[in-house]
Order: sequence, then structure tokens, then C-alpha cells
Amino acid sequence: MNSTLMKTWRLGIASVVALNLLLLASPAAPNEPTFTTIDVPGAASFAGALGINPAGQIVGLYFDANGVGHGFLLSQGSFTTIDVPGATFTIALGINPAGEIVGFHIDANATFHGYLLSNGRFTTIDVPGATDTFARRVNPAGEIVGGYLDANGVEHGFLLSKGTFTTIDVPGALFTLAFGINPAGKIVGFYCDASSCHGYLLSQGSFTTIDVPGATTTFARGINPAGEIVGEYVDANGVGHGYLLSQGSFSTIDPPGSLDTVAFGNNPAGEIVGGYVDAIGVGHGYLLSRKKEDHLLSKK
Repeated sequence: MNSTLMKTWRLGIASVVALNLLLLASPAAPNEPTFTTIDVPGAASFAGALGINPAGQIVGLYFDANGVGHGFLLSQGSFTTIDVPGATFTIALGINPAGEIVGFHIDANATFHGYLLSNGRFTTIDVPGATDTFARRVNPAGEIVGGYLDANGVEHGFLLSKGTFTTIDVPGALFTLAFGINPAGKIVGFYCDASSCHGYLLSQGSFTTIDVPGATTTFARGINPAGEIVGEYVDANGVGHGYLLSQGSFSTIDPPGSLDTVAFGNNPAGEIVGGYVDAIGVGHGYLLSRKKEDHLLSKK
């Protein structure tokens, strides 16, 4: 298995693909969830799809033959590359119903900056006093969540709402990452303490920890309007699995033949995007289409 790829996923600086699409749908019986693999012939590397909006538009990242990362938008079967002007690396992580895209880029001085792409225009997002800033999701109201590094190299989550930054720190955590926000302003992410990493939900100022039963670590990545949460967990053997948390119940997400899986985002229709590593260590993206009454592979 590609351990470097999985470490990249765990840290949230995922990698995915672009340019031309090869879609291979996993066979499914009626009313069963359907996995669709997202691959690009000739791509240098591929790791997953990172965000999806209600219209099914997908954003992510791909690497070219020179190892340079570019964001992408996949809309109606066509890819559009996203590059912040002057950047050495660009990633696209979130897209809202209006098609506004957020992510982050690296400049020539190796500094990370968040960005918002709206109506063809890039706006830089930098938390005041931060050394690096990462934007990860944007909701219909234009509220943006992400993270920033302080002068000591510690990451904190942030919410940017109506021009005001608010820091997100889980009490007692060594560091906190914010990954998803829904229309109601509920935020998910993960934090690490002295023993492990845990997902969290921040709602009306209150934190709720998310731990998949039996997992050694849990990460929360996305939340849709219904409050369904997706992310991944690591089992006792060190293998990653995607999960869906819906109405208090966890369901595991593992595409057929996968060795390691991440779930990154979900939309109101219950569609889920992410990435997986196959039996020979190659990374692929996926789209999981399901009905609300569907059960996934296994309950926990």
C-alpha cells in the first residue's frame, strides 16, 4: 500500500486528478449504493475527489508529470483546471451551490494561502498573524472554514463569516482542524490529543466528539444539510475506512477491492466523494451514489 499517499490523506492535503475522465461504475443491485471510480488516463498520480455540491459538481487535486499540483472542477463530465496565478501548487477542497470554490495554494516563498474562487476571480484568504492559511469548505451563505498555523507551528481551525475570523480550538487539544460546514453553520473537523485523533461536531458553540467504535483514530471531513457526517477511521490493523454517520449510526464505506479508503465530502442528495487505494497501491477517486434509505456496507 502507498503509505505516503495515506499519510497525505490523513493530514488533509489530499491528492486527486484531472484533465480527462474515465468512469467505471461498480455493479450494484437496485436500491444498493453505487460506487463510481474516477480515474484519469495518463495522470501522474491520483488519490480522490475532495468536495461535491448539490448539483454534483466535484472539486479536487491532481499532479502533473512534473509533480506540480493543480486543483480541478469536474462539472457535467468535463474537467477545468484551477490554478491560482503565480502559485507553485493549488488544491480545490470545497464548492457551494453557487459554484464558489475554496482551497489553498503555495506561493514562490513556500507559504500557504487560502483562496476563494467566485465568478472567475480569486480572492486570497489569510488569517491575521498566521504563518500559513488553509481554506477547506464554503457553505451557501459564503461562510468559510479552514485552518491556520500560528508562530509556533500549531494549527487552529477558523470560521470566516461576514469578513470576521473566529478561531476554532477544541478544549485540551494539541491542535484542531476544521474541514466542513453546512448551511446551518454546523462545523466538523478533527483534533488530536495526547492519545489519539478524534472527529468533532461544533454546533451552537458546543463541541461533540466523534469516535467510530473500535477505531484507533477518527477524522470528520464533511457535513451536509441533513447533518450527515462523513470522514474516515483507522482500525486496529492500521487500515483506513471511510464512514457515514447518519442519525447516530455509523456505516463503513469501502469501495470493492480497496485497501484503504477516505470519505471527504457529501451533498444533500447523499452522494459521497473520496478516495481509495487499490490492491497494487494505486490511488483512485470515487463517487458513492445512494438513496437516503440505503444502508452502506456494514454498521458499526
